[in-house]
Amino acid sequence: MDHAVSDSQAAIRDFLARAGLIAPGDEPPMTALTGGVSSDIWRVDRAAGPLCVKRALARLKVAQVWEAPVERNRYEAAWMRFAAGAVPGAAPAILAEDPGVGALAMTYLDPATHKLWKAELREGRADPAVAASVGTRLAAIHAASAGRADIAAAFPTDDIFYAIRLEPYLVATGRAHPDLAPAFEALVRRTAATKKALVHGDVSPKNIMIGPAGPVFLDAECAWYGDPAFDLAFCLNHMLLKCLWTPRAAAGFLASFDALARAYLAGVRWEPRAEIEARAAALLPGLFLARVDGKSPVEYVTDEAQKQKVRRVARPLVQAPPPRLADVRGAWAREVGA
Repeated sequence: MDHAVSDSQAAIRDFLARAGLIAPGDEPPMTALTGGVSSDIWRVDRAAGPLCVKRALARLKVAQVWEAPVERNRYEAAWMRFAAGAVPGAAPAILAEDPGVGALAMTYLDPATHKLWKAELREGRADPAVAASVGTRLAAIHAASAGRADIAAAFPTDDIFYAIRLEPYLVATGRAHPDLAPAFEALVRRTAATKKALVHGDVSPKNIMIGPAGPVFLDAECAWYGDPAFDLAFCLNHMLLKCLWTPRAAAGFLASFDALARAYLAGVRWEPRAEIEARAAALLPGLFLARVDGKSPVEYVTDEAQKQKVRRVARPLVQAPPPRLADVRGAWAREVGA
């Protein structure tokens, strides 16, 4: 076994023993789980039943240099507790955490009953009803936190959000497209300055399990009190990108885009819907372009012709942001012929 893996497992077992989740000296089997680029994730098979442990990484697993503070783990746990309180079942239960180690333990969601939304979409199972349920729950979490000074004070994570969202997505993409750099800089300034609600920051199908009681949000490492339009745009972006991954289901992805946007905006109570939609519509083409030319490109868009499709649609919309999400969706539908 790799020494780094062995050391990581030992640190996690020590953490679980201190938390009283395993007996001192116990060595339950641990299985590495696939996930994002920012953490090591393990299934730990205790006699009392499996649980999931995450340990944040200081340097993320991507080609470009991308570093982030490990204390983001603390705020992930806080986001999950808030979300589960605001919308029961919307996040796994937190069993223990250790900010010093950068680790947290949570309930394990059985794949037999909880399907990863990304896997469903990969197979072309693009159900607008599922997308609508994601939009409804996301809006409810934002609504529960909107305008709350206590929640804002509990998430002083501007620097973390900049390091793992604004810089690698928007700033880096502006560097890749110098003529668009002023537009990206304006997006960053407005997003950073907008303080409305508690933001997840990584609302992606890879971080959403579809369970019997509805969607469950995972991986809230980017948690931040800021602009909820970012969450909406970030998730809708994947409905567009999936048209390149599974082209035969493009119509379903675009219908899911519509359903998610409609359900989310129906739940907006904290500000005029037209205002948050306009901010999301401005962010969306920037995030779209970022997934081919930023620090975290999606793994399934590797063909240069596909990347050019994204650039053809995104670039003019970054330069002249549309007021409505449907404008972005329509431009992409015309490009892919859906």
